[in-house]
Amino acid sequence: MKIGMVCYPSYGGSGVVATELGYALGERGHEVHFISSARPFRLHRFHEKLFFHEVTDVNYPVFKFPPYTLLLANKIVEVANFVGLDVIHAHYAIPHSISAYLAKQMMTRPLPLVTTLHGTDITLVGAFEEFNLLTRLALRESDRVTAVSDALARETEDAFGTVDRGIKVIPNFIDPKNYSPKHGLLARCRSHYAPCGEKLLLHISNFREVKRVVDVVKIFALVEKVISSRLLLVGDGPEMVRVVREVLRLGLERKVQFLGKQESVQEILQMADVFILPSEKESFGLVALEAMACGVPVVASRVGGLPEVVQHGRTGYLAEVGDIQGMSEDVLKLLTNDGLHRAFSEQAVSWARASFPVERAVESYEAVYEEVVRGS
Repeated sequence: MKIGMVCYPSYGGSGVVATELGYALGERGHEVHFISSARPFRLHRFHEKLFFHEVTDVNYPVFKFPPYTLLLANKIVEVANFVGLDVIHAHYAIPHSISAYLAKQMMTRPLPLVTTLHGTDITLVGAFEEFNLLTRLALRESDRVTAVSDALARETEDAFGTVDRGIKVIPNFIDPKNYSPKHGLLARCRSHYAPCGEKLLLHISNFREVKRVVDVVKIFALVEKVISSRLLLVGDGPEMVRVVREVLRLGLERKVQFLGKQESVQEILQMADVFILPSEKESFGLVALEAMACGVPVVASRVGGLPEVVQHGRTGYLAEVGDIQGMSEDVLKLLTNDGLHRAFSEQAVSWARASFPVERAVESYEAVYEEVVRGS
C-alpha cells in the first residue's frame, strides 16, 4: 500500500508517532510518503520505503502569510497523482485534515482520508471558536477518525458530538529495539551529569505553557533539599524564559542543565532516575511511555490519557495538576527507596512492552487503511 503521511515536522509527540509509524509500515513493505513543510525531526534514518515531499512557500505580496493549508492541499494532490497514493493519513485535524479534504475534492479518483487526533487539535486549537466549524468539517469528512487514547476520544465527542463511524482508539506505541534499559550506558554517561553520584531527574517537552515546566523546577527544588540530585531539561519553546528565570530565582543554576532540543532521547532517558511530567493537558503522554520503556518511573499529572499510560503505584505516581508538594513527595519516595525504585522500574518496562507494542498499533492502522480503501 502507498500511504501519504501528513504531519508537523516540529518537536512534539504527533510528529514522533507519525514518523515511527512510517518506519514500522516501511518494515512491513508499505511505501510511505511524508508530506510536510520540513523534514520531520525524527525522520533521519534512511529507509528504502520512506520518502519526503516538502511543501514550499510562495512569495507573493498579496499574501501577508503564505497560505500553507492551500499549498499543502496542492502538494498532496501532486504526490497522490505522481506516486499513486492509496490513502492519506493526516495527523491533526487542523490544518492537515482540512488540506487533505481539499485535496480529495481536487482529485479525479477516490483518495480515502484517515485522521488521527493527538490532543491539542481538539483541546486547544479546536476549542477556539474560529476553528470550531473547521474542526467539525475535518471530523465529518474524514473516512475514519482515530484517537491516541480513550480520554481523547471521549473529549472529542463531548466537544463536537458523535462522529460518524465512531472514533477508533489506537494508543501510541514503543519499539523495544529503540526504547529499553541500558545499564552499561547508564554507568558511562551519568558521571558527566552527576559527577558526585547525584540522582538524575528528567523532563522533556516543547516547553509550552500547558507542559508546566516551571512546576518541574519547583518540584526539583523541593526534592534537592532532601536528596542530592540534578535536573536535566530537554527541549525548547515559549516558556524557556520563565523556566530560566525560575532556576535563577531558586539559585539552582549549578543543579539544572538545559540540553536543548534532541532528536534521539533514548540515551538521555536511560540515564534518568525519575521522569517528571506535570502537564495541565496530555492526551496520551508519549514521552512518559518512552521513559517507562527505558525503566524510568514517571511522576505525572492525573489528566487526559496519562492514567491510561502510567499505572499509579506500579510504574509511577499520578497527582493533581499543580500539586507541586505531592509530586515532590512522590519523587522522593522513589529516590529514597532503592527496592521500591527497582520494582517500579521493572514493572514500567513490562507494562510498556506488553500494553503498547509497535506491532499491535501498526496492525490496527493497517486495518483502518484497508477498511477505507475498500469503502472508497
